[in-house]
Amino acid sequence: MQDKPVALVTGANKGIGLQIAKDLAGHGFTVLVGSRRLEQGEAAAASVGADARAVQLDVTNADSIAAAAERIRGEFGRLDVLVNNAGISHAGAPGRSLEEIIGSGRASVVSVDEVRSVFETNVFGVIAVTQAMLPLLREAPAARIVNVSSSLASLAMNADTANPYRGASGASYGPSKTALNAVTLAFAMELESTPIKVNAVCPGYTSTELNDFQGTRSVEEAAREPVRLALLGPNGPTGTFSNEDGPLPW
Repeated sequence: MQDKPVALVTGANKGIGLQIAKDLAGHGFTVLVGSRRLEQGEAAAASVGADARAVQLDVTNADSIAAAAERIRGEFGRLDVLVNNAGISHAGAPGRSLEEIIGSGRASVVSVDEVRSVFETNVFGVIAVTQAMLPLLREAPAARIVNVSSSLASLAMNADTANPYRGASGASYGPSKTALNAVTLAFAMELESTPIKVNAVCPGYTSTELNDFQGTRSVEEAAREPVRLALLGPNGPTGTFSNEDGPLPW
């Protein structure tokens, strides 16, 4: 087991995940760059620096998850931070505009198969990866789990007719993140007697592939709150949902 802390970021070959990996490396972590395609992960890891390693990790594939956990145990013996960042906004045809994606996600027309696919990555993938990594997280002195959610998950905010973004939630992406928040609380409650802290975070409306690069925040801005939660001290919270401005309503 090495002395340097180890962090795994899923979906870290681009976007917010890559920036989180860079920031954690800057804080002295050995960062494992999770990527469905190893070659993309290797390119991303090279951009992070010498303290980054690419890990092939498809959060929807049980064999891939098991192999990643086995590799981490063999090479590092523990995991100090898990950032469940991998996520998809839709499972439809690529190349569609954000307006088309939002329109096709409306409850009255969304494909049930698409809903299943989005949940497979955004919810079931997080459960599967966290379960697989939990024995490694328990080996760390005080591990942190950060689940990347969205303000579109907030039922309270979506119920507010004054919220201009409420229509973007739809019946797949927003509800998948609502379920992710519930899963975050479930892990936090189960682990609250341990040093492990589990929190959900909204990085904000960030310019990434997820929204056809129409977001208004940079990846550098988006990474700040996830990294803060990854670095929480012993008196930090668990079972919370926040963005950079503070707590968000469930």
